[in-house]
Amino acid sequence: MNWMPVDYYEFGRIVVDGESFTSDVIISADGIVNTRWWRVEGHRVCKDDVRDILDSSPEIVVFGTGYHGLVKVDREVENFLESKGIEVEKFVSREAVKRFNELVKEGKRVVLAVHLTC
Repeated sequence: MNWMPVDYYEFGRIVVDGESFTSDVIISADGIVNTRWWRVEGHRVCKDDVRDILDSSPEIVVFGTGYHGLVKVDREVENFLESKGIEVEKFVSREAVKRFNELVKEGKRVVLAVHLTC
């Protein structure tokens, strides 16, 4: 597997495989999925916000809910992903990055959808 590691995260910035991003991103174990992930409602993840995630056929989706955890993932999103056999995990963004890296090292098909601020 060609792994795109998350090298670093801080408020407002994430570094993936040596490349720095300052917008919210979606990352799969194989690479960047969306470098400017924007949600219909900024601090809420709804079903329309996860289309790019499905294209990566993940077995696990890790949501980074922001530096202070202000992003909320709708229960409808969790139910939708789980109905497709996809596990959902949610953490403040620094913990989500750690979890993503752990899961990729374990060989899991995982996607990280991460909010970089708030």
